[in-house]
Amino acid sequence: MTLPPCYSWFPIGEVLRIPYEAPQGRRVNTLGAYFSHGPSAGQFVFETYASLPKSRAKKQRKSPEQIAAGHGLSLAEVGPIDQERFLRFVWRVAGRPEDAGEDWRREIPLVIVLDNYSVHHSETVEEALPLLEAANVSLYFLPSYSPQLSRIEPIWNAVKHHEMPVRSHSKVKDLKGAVDAALTKKAEALLAARQETTKELCPTT
Repeated sequence: MTLPPCYSWFPIGEVLRIPYEAPQGRRVNTLGAYFSHGPSAGQFVFETYASLPKSRAKKQRKSPEQIAAGHGLSLAEVGPIDQERFLRFVWRVAGRPEDAGEDWRREIPLVIVLDNYSVHHSETVEEALPLLEAANVSLYFLPSYSPQLSRIEPIWNAVKHHEMPVRSHSKVKDLKGAVDAALTKKAEALLAARQETTKELCPTT
């Protein structure tokens, strides 16, 4: 709920104070993919999910929908990034339509570079590998502890430290809104930069 402080401008002689909001189990997790090559180069797609405090009650009186609504969110916006959500995101990145059959296949091969987060190596993902390969989609895992090899890490760093000027939020829906807005802004900037580079390299006559 309170992002790590970073460097900032402030009047000399005054102290910059950032309010702190106890997380209490509240946070926002993000799935993201950046296209570095091919016809989709420059595109950045993402999904965000909010984690909510766990109830300590022995008997839950509210439904999951009611709990999410109590935080100003829908049930679809809440929960962990588990193996099912991750796999759905992979298919979204691959461009597979929701109503596509198991024989669906991309025309252009797609290689998705991943770190070694446990969900990426989950049983559900392992079982889906043959279907992904048949669809012309390959998963490539980076060596352990090598974030410097990931092209998406600078994007996460820029968003977290430079695109979110409000560093503390009292409501998880406000944090999610700020994250979504920052990621959307970054996606637009990345695409615009790629298009500008393309114009310079391939000017029209």
